Amino acid sequence: MKRDEVGDLTAFMAVAEEQSFTRAAAKLGTSQSALSHTVRRLEERLGLRLLTRTTRKVSVTEAGERLLARLVPAFGDIEAGLAELTELRDKPAGTIRIATSEHAAASLVWPALEELLPGYRDIHVELSLDNGFVDIVADRFDAGVRLGESVAKDMIATRIGPDLRMAAVASPAYFQRHPRPVTPFDLAQHVCINIRQKTAGGLYAWEFEKDGREVRVRVDGQLTFNGSALIMRAAQAGLGMAYVMEDLVAPMIADGSLHRVLEDWCAPFPGYHLYYPSRRQPSAAFALILEALRYRQQGGRAG
Repeated sequence: MKRDEVGDLTAFMAVAEEQSFTRAAAKLGTSQSALSHTVRRLEERLGLRLLTRTTRKVSVTEAGERLLARLVPAFGDIEAGLAELTELRDKPAGTIRIATSEHAAASLVWPALEELLPGYRDIHVELSLDNGFVDIVADRFDAGVRLGESVAKDMIATRIGPDLRMAAVASPAYFQRHPRPVTPFDLAQHVCINIRQKTAGGLYAWEFEKDGREVRVRVDGQLTFNGSALIMRAAQAGLGMAYVMEDLVAPMIADGSLHRVLEDWCAPFPGYHLYYPSRRQPSAAFALILEALRYRQQGGRAG
């Protein structure tokens, strides 16, 4: 159906409801002659007379009645659908899909959602856990979570967490067999646990920085993983040095099961940001989640 045909049907319904071209024209904000021309054009296209015109009133023919029987419920469904969309805008409801890494989900996204969602039963959230880069537009996500330094320039980004640091660690048993490294260059003499990057497919080069000097080191060892959980277990078992997010190993450093090295080479870097592709009016549900996740440096996160 062409766009002008929808307008013709709307014009016919208005005349049939008002039983007057004059009143229908006033209702639609058009002239009586233009409205009469529109209905006549519809009748000519269908090859049927839909309205009977007299000097006193306008009545609907049998063909017109049959058409109305189809149009009224159909346009009613459309109006109801538009009303539901307006309700989604004003009332927090609907499904929000977010692509995020496991670390960001566990440390930031889930704690905020756990506090928020019980009060908003009509909001549904789908979290897709992937440590690689995800094309949120192509994969139809509402938003994604990445480190601030890796968010594309054409995306809108909102900070949701503090700056982060990496930590180079190994078990006491490992350091009984190997000397502690003093600089990143000493890692060439160590057994290290590699992490494979899902997106690029290559092994992550450990990144260090001190006094403005940046160093990337390719390490070697028996083990390679694509997630942090087994890396930390392998490090605790004495099977090599690990390089993971500081907050993940903080409890193990505190209890002595892992020892930290090269701390002065581990500079902070921009933390996680929620990013999305448009500044257009977001749904009420998305706006609520965005506000719940927003990072507040002084007061923390508001629920």
